[in-house]
Amino acid sequence: MTFKVCSTALSLAMALGLLGCDRAPGRPGPGPEVIRPEQQLDFATLYKTNCAACHGANGDHGPAIALANPVYLAIAGEDKIRDITARGVHGTLMPAFAKSSGGTLTDQQVNVLAHGIMQTWGKPDALAGQTPPPYQSTLTGDAARGQQAFSASCASCHGSNGTGMQRGKEKIGSLVDPSYLALVSDQDIRSFILAGMPDQGMPDWRSDAAAPLTDQQITDIVAWMASQRSPNAGQPYPTHP
Repeated sequence: MTFKVCSTALSLAMALGLLGCDRAPGRPGPGPEVIRPEQQLDFATLYKTNCAACHGANGDHGPAIALANPVYLAIAGEDKIRDITARGVHGTLMPAFAKSSGGTLTDQQVNVLAHGIMQTWGKPDALAGQTPPPYQSTLTGDAARGQQAFSASCASCHGSNGTGMQRGKEKIGSLVDPSYLALVSDQDIRSFILAGMPDQGMPDWRSDAAAPLTDQQITDIVAWMASQRSPNAGQPYPTHP
């Protein structure tokens, strides 16, 4: 009996040896290795998972600002793109993605995203040798001057008061709608003016006017648009007796 048991065990051991350890019972068979979420460093995968829903599958035609805009990337720069990705933008729908700010991505993954965005959609000659106004202004805006600058540089497309207009079959919506202004920050408005919206035919700060917009003019336009915000956007407006 003992000899028979030993013989059976030996036969089983030899069979497993012929099959190889990778096919031993209880071990996974050959196949692609599953990467843990924090180990994913492929730009296309990270972008699709974290950015495409708002910025578009190809960096444009999304509800948020287009990243496939070389002018925007040149003005913002990789460091700013990295900072926005990591920490988000307070008061807007842009969340923080870095773990250090409550997100789900490692610092390395944030770096991959920022660098990948610049490499994929940035262009060295995007500014054509011109010096644009800075991404963030240090000036103080004046709403009254801003309305004048808006009328001179933006009204041909957006209407004299920013309430939109009909151009042929195309309807351009209102820029001073309280619901819209509640969704965008002052920096969002500035970024749209600076970099334009090429996926929607909107020119950048060089505009369709006789001269490019200055830092002060852009700051004033942002101040005027910000002054149109309602404190009760999206809520029933208060009634007065």
